[in-house]
Amino acid sequence: MGAHAPWNADRAASVIAGLQDREGAALPILHALQEEFGYVPAEAIPLVAAALNLTRAEVHGIATFYHEFRRTPPGRHVLHLCRAEACQAMGADRLHAAARRRLGIGWHETTADGAVSLEPVFCLGLCAVAPSGMLDGAPLGRLDAAGLDAALEGTR
Repeated sequence: MGAHAPWNADRAASVIAGLQDREGAALPILHALQEEFGYVPAEAIPLVAAALNLTRAEVHGIATFYHEFRRTPPGRHVLHLCRAEACQAMGADRLHAAARRRLGIGWHETTADGAVSLEPVFCLGLCAVAPSGMLDGAPLGRLDAAGLDAALEGTR
């Protein structure tokens, strides 16, 4: 994973200003903030609202409706596991349970050492190699507990 900048209101304002004139600017701005900081900080919500002439509640609603937006900083590594039907049919539920046990966390959480965040995703387009996932953007197919352990080796 690439390094993210620490929260900085001036930097956030610059990101917002660069995109606020786009049609439907809320989503591009939230994506850009997450790219910059690794998550959408709560402190950014009023800045986005003011720039777009929206209420804080409206911006908060957008940021929380889409599961891809994080509200807390991610771990150094992000593990996405597919929860779509094809992966479920191939045993993904067992894989998810194994991942949560191995990492000691639930969905949308990060290990205490800050190493790994676990995120659900609903279809990666890797149905032919289900169950699937992604670690730091790299696709993983035909995952089982042993394959998951191998993929996570070195992340902690």
